[in-house]
Amino acid sequence: MTRIGSDVKFHDGTTLLGGTPLETLAAVRALGFEGILVRTVDEAFPTLDAGAVREFAAEAAHQGMFVQLGLGKVNPFMTAELPRIRDLGDGSYLDGMVRLIDLCAEHGWTEAWTATGGFKHDLPAPFGFDRFRTDVSWSDQLVAISRFLQRLAPALRANGVRLNLETHEEITTFEIVRLIEQVGEDVLGVCLDPGNLMVRGEPVMDAVHRVAPYTHMTHLRDAVLVGVDGGISRFLAPVGAGVIDWDELVDALLTAQPDLDLAIEGIGGSRAEMTLNPRDEYWRSMHPDLTEADVTELERLVDEYPARADRGTVECVDVLRARPPARTDYIEFLQRSHDALRAAIAARPLSLLEHTS
Repeated sequence: MTRIGSDVKFHDGTTLLGGTPLETLAAVRALGFEGILVRTVDEAFPTLDAGAVREFAAEAAHQGMFVQLGLGKVNPFMTAELPRIRDLGDGSYLDGMVRLIDLCAEHGWTEAWTATGGFKHDLPAPFGFDRFRTDVSWSDQLVAISRFLQRLAPALRANGVRLNLETHEEITTFEIVRLIEQVGEDVLGVCLDPGNLMVRGEPVMDAVHRVAPYTHMTHLRDAVLVGVDGGISRFLAPVGAGVIDWDELVDALLTAQPDLDLAIEGIGGSRAEMTLNPRDEYWRSMHPDLTEADVTELERLVDEYPARADRGTVECVDVLRARPPARTDYIEFLQRSHDALRAAIAARPLSLLEHTS
């Protein structure tokens, strides 16, 4: 049976669900999840205390839960934003990453999350995305990412660990697949976050089919597209509360990867509004793989939004832009997503369900 877990974001060892990693693990299990994606491990265990990590691993095993870890990011032009990784390597970011890879291998956690950038919420669009930096081009960043991943590859191969690049808001699936081809699919895969795909102008199912053969981790959540002044806004939503066809998405993933464990990435206190502008000449020039058919599909979803909102299948803009209490909102997001995802899995034909159980 396909297992469903929850991604959890830590900050200095705490989360919205608990004051320690063990408390968070218990809370995730109490919500009905069968696994946890710790993103990132150095934020859960800031000193990588071996005893604390062993205790966490033992309790997860006792509960029958799968564990996946997030490591540092792999864009050399933004690793200064992650000083703890460099500290773990005694001044070497590369050595810090290798240390985290070793920890994964020690506990048999062989699929690890990573990303190629970070969103800067306080900067004006589009400069909150590393893709639009003006001090270094995105193409040069991709070259540096590839070279850094190739330097990590020997440690990954030696430990039997694979890094999975998230379909993050700064990178396209075309670019991720090219990186996998350059570095090797034995050490590099995909963490699918379908909620981010439209931010880069990609119709969801086209992108999902492109990366499904390489997908070994997930950050599942839904999304809504709304027309706004200056372009289109993407809002996140619980699974089943947006525009994504979850029956088709789940089928595509589990057909390509029958043994895939699925993790939901919750959010609380906001719906992470991000802007895209595929009709803007500069924005369009930054997406060389984007086609007119892609743009037309996104605009179709924008045009359908008012009717969806009137029917109540998606939330209205005022609700999407609200700021509810973070913890309560986060738990509700996870619960709604869990129930909808489990229903999508159960809706698969019996023959396919038997194949994946």
